[in-house]
Amino acid sequence: MAKERKPIEEKSIWDDARQMLHKAERDGIDTAWDRLEHQTPHCTSCESGLSCRNCTMGPCRISKKAPLGVCGADGDVIVARNFGRFVSGGCAGHSDHGRDCIEALHAVAHGLTEDYSIKDEAKLLRIASELKISTEGRLVLEVAKDLCNEFFANYGSTIDELSFLCRVPEKRKQIWKNLGITPRGVDREIAEMMHRTHMGCDNDAANTMLHTARTSLADGWAGSMIATEISDILFGTPSPRKSAVNLGVIKKDQVNILVHGHNPIVSEKIVEAVNDPELIALAKEKGAAGINLAGLCCTGNELMMRQGIPMAGNHLMTELAIVTGAVELIVVDYQCIMPSMVTIGNCYHTKMVTTADKAKFTGAEHVKFEMHNGMAQARKVVRMAIERFGLRNDKRVEIPEGTIELVTGFSNEVLLGAMGGTLTPLVDAIKAGKIRGAVAIVGCNNPKYQQDYCNVNLTKELIKKDILVLVTGCVTTATGKAGLLVPEAIEMAGPGLKEICASLGIPPVLHMGSCVDNARVLQLAALLANELGVDISDLPLAGSSPEWYSEKAAAIGTYCVASGIYTHLGHPPNITGSEIVTNLALEGLDNLLGACFGIEPDPFKAAELIDQRIRQKRKALGLGE
Repeated sequence: MAKERKPIEEKSIWDDARQMLHKAERDGIDTAWDRLEHQTPHCTSCESGLSCRNCTMGPCRISKKAPLGVCGADGDVIVARNFGRFVSGGCAGHSDHGRDCIEALHAVAHGLTEDYSIKDEAKLLRIASELKISTEGRLVLEVAKDLCNEFFANYGSTIDELSFLCRVPEKRKQIWKNLGITPRGVDREIAEMMHRTHMGCDNDAANTMLHTARTSLADGWAGSMIATEISDILFGTPSPRKSAVNLGVIKKDQVNILVHGHNPIVSEKIVEAVNDPELIALAKEKGAAGINLAGLCCTGNELMMRQGIPMAGNHLMTELAIVTGAVELIVVDYQCIMPSMVTIGNCYHTKMVTTADKAKFTGAEHVKFEMHNGMAQARKVVRMAIERFGLRNDKRVEIPEGTIELVTGFSNEVLLGAMGGTLTPLVDAIKAGKIRGAVAIVGCNNPKYQQDYCNVNLTKELIKKDILVLVTGCVTTATGKAGLLVPEAIEMAGPGLKEICASLGIPPVLHMGSCVDNARVLQLAALLANELGVDISDLPLAGSSPEWYSEKAAAIGTYCVASGIYTHLGHPPNITGSEIVTNLALEGLDNLLGACFGIEPDPFKAAELIDQRIRQKRKALGLGE
C-alpha cells in the first residue's frame, strides 16, 4: 500500500517553496521531502545511537535481549562513541575550512598568487598584535607570514595552547583545566577521538563525552575562529548593507549562476567574473540581458554580507532553485550540498560545477580552483553558464515573484563601532533590562520539520521578550524572508529592545555571517564576560538550532555548551539510547560546565525555556527584569 504523501503546505511556510514543490510534482521531480518519506520509518537503533559498526565482529545493535555488543561494550559506551565521532566529523568540516583559509593567506603572503590579496590590512595587524606577533615597522606581508605560521601550529601539537584562548575568560579556562578538556590542537583532538572510539580503547561513556567537548572547543576557538578572521582579512570585514532574499532573485531574462557551499575563496572570484565587461557582452550576444549571481546557504551568506549579493534560499531551497528552470549553472565548493542537485539539474538544463577535490559529485563537471588560477577558472565557469543559456526551455521556466529586503553584515567590529568602540552601552542596556539577554539562532533546515516554522517563530517570540537575536547560516534566510532583518522589524520587538535598536538604527535580529561565523558569537560572549569580570556561563545568553541536521551543527552546539552557553536544540542527537549520556547532556554538563543542552521541538515552548534561563542568569547577576 502506497504511503500518503504529506501535503505541500505542511512542508514549508514559504510561498516560493510551495510554488516550486507543486512544480516539482508536475515535473516528476523527487525532493528531500519525498526521499524522507521513502526512508521512513527510520531504524530505532540508529535513531537512539545504539547501533555500532566500528569493527567487523558486528555490526551490533543493543537491546534488552542483547545488552552488550560482541566486544562487550554496553549501550552507554556505544552511544557516547557514536556521538563523539559525529561531533568530530563536524569539527573536521569547519576546521578544514579554516585550514583552507590559512593556505590562502599563506599563498598571498608568499607571493604565490596574483588573484587574491589582503583587503583588511588593519584587521590583520590587529589580530597579529593580539597574538603577540611583532608588527611595528614591518611590511604587512611579512606579518602575514608569521600569522600563518601561528595559525598552522593550531592544527598540530607544537603549541602550549590554541592562539585564540587568549580571548577566553580566565574563569572559563580554569574550568577546562580542572576537567582536563583544554583544547590543544585541532587535528590532535580529532585524531584522538577516532583513536579513543576504536575497539578496545575508551570504554567509559562520561570520559568519552568529555573528550567530545574538548574536540568541539578546538573547532570553536581555533578552526572556525581562524576561518572567520582570515576570511575578513582576505575579503573584507563585513559591514551593514542591503540585499534581497527569495527565489525571486533569479532573473528570467539573464544568465543565472548560483554559488553554494561555504568557502568564499571560490565565490569571491565568481563575483569578479560576472562583472567582467567581456563576459557581460558575451551573455548579451547569446540573447541574455546580463549575468545574474545569487547565493545559496553559507557561501551565499559570505557573499551577501561582504558584497550584497542576493540570496536565493537556504538548505531546503537548493533543489527548488533548480526547479525554477531558469538556473544555468550552480558552482559549489563543499558542505551541505545535496547530491540530488546533479540529478535534478539533468531534468532541466542546469549544470553543477564542483571546484574542490574533497567534494566531487558524480555527474557534475569538475573545475578545480587553486590560488594561482582562481580568476581564470572563474571566467571559465561563467562562460560555461553563458553557453547554457541557449539550452533553457522557456516553457518550463517558472520563477516565484517578489523579493524581500534585508540588512546584513553585523560583524563584531561593526557592533563595537556603533557603540563608540566600547561595550559599555550594551552592558548598560542589559543591566537596565532593555535588552534582557541575547540568543544566537543558528544552523540548518531539516525536512522532518515544516521548513523554517521553528526558526522564524522562535525568533519572533524572543524579540517580543526584549531578547536580542543573532543569526548565522540558513536561519539568516528564514528570518530575512520573515521581514526580521530590517530596522522596521523593531515594531515586532518588546519595548526595551525596540528603544535600543531604534537608537542605533539596527534590526532586532542581527545577521553575523555563515555557520563558521558562530565564532563571532563566541568572541562577543567572551568580550562581554571579560568586560563584566565574570564567566561566559554567568551571562544571560543562549544558543539555539531549532531545525538542525548536520555533524557541524552538533559540533557548534557542543562547543557552545562547553564554552558556557545554554543551547537549545529542536530534537536530540542520536543519544537517547543511553540514560547516562542523555542525562549528562541535559543536566550533568550544567554542573560541570555551567551550561547544558535543552531539547524542545515547539518554538513557543522553546522560547519559554530560553527565557527562564535568561531570567535565572539575570537574577544571579543581581539584575532585575
